[in-house]
Amino acid sequence: MNTICIKTNNNNAINYLLEKLKKYDFNDISFSCRKFKVFHNLFLHYKGSDFKKFICNISSLLTSLIIDIYEDDIIKKIISSNYFYFNTIEQKEILQKFKYIRENDVETSYIKEKKLFNAFGDLLEQNKKIFLKGVITFRLFDYIQELTEEMDSTVNQYLIEKEYNEFVSLLRLYVNTETSRVNSVHLIYKDSSPILLDENKNIIKIESNMLNAKYLSDITFSNSDIALNTLLNILPKKIFIHLIDEKPDEFITTLELIFENRVVICTDCNICNIYKAKKASH
Repeated sequence: MNTICIKTNNNNAINYLLEKLKKYDFNDISFSCRKFKVFHNLFLHYKGSDFKKFICNISSLLTSLIIDIYEDDIIKKIISSNYFYFNTIEQKEILQKFKYIRENDVETSYIKEKKLFNAFGDLLEQNKKIFLKGVITFRLFDYIQELTEEMDSTVNQYLIEKEYNEFVSLLRLYVNTETSRVNSVHLIYKDSSPILLDENKNIIKIESNMLNAKYLSDITFSNSDIALNTLLNILPKKIFIHLIDEKPDEFITTLELIFENRVVICTDCNICNIYKAKKASH
């Protein structure tokens, strides 16, 4: 009979393992738990002949334990150690963003779980007794490195989005405090390229000299940034956006955020149909 002992002083961890073991259908595996002084000792007894399969089952169990019980604390420690210069609110926002990305990234989750599984497999083949805290601190380097790299990527996205939101807020404030110079403008949007028409349907000349782009930051929106600058110069009371491709992108979303209720989206009118017909004929 082969026996493995898992030692921990974390009550949540031992309760988690016991509950999982009660539900799992492990053939030829029995278990018992005793507490000596500080540590809970979970003994896993294997009476079968396929020891490798036994190791795989326990590795899978411990992988789930780390992700469900320990991972949040590990992530918080990475944030507090590597990104201590963010205030408490910002750190919470980064943590929320990290969790959102993680929940929607199946591939990264698989890679992370595989690294945990392999680490426990290697460990259990050589040791019949493991201290969970010590394992997390000293033996899960690849897994923690993966989390650290995920966090680096999350922080980069967080900073980009923060700059973008600050940029939009600044322009929204400008739009709401300045006087409009024209009543309406039509923006024809096809193939991610804008064409501006005045209220009489005449083409508005867009200044191509970037030196005149007074209101743009370092953020750019493909080839639509000059059109944005033109709109900020003339400040129309209404912007009728004609989506020829009927697919709003980041630029259209940005216009809606900056100009808010001044924006009207259209996908089926005389102007839309004219430019759709032109596009179809090419």
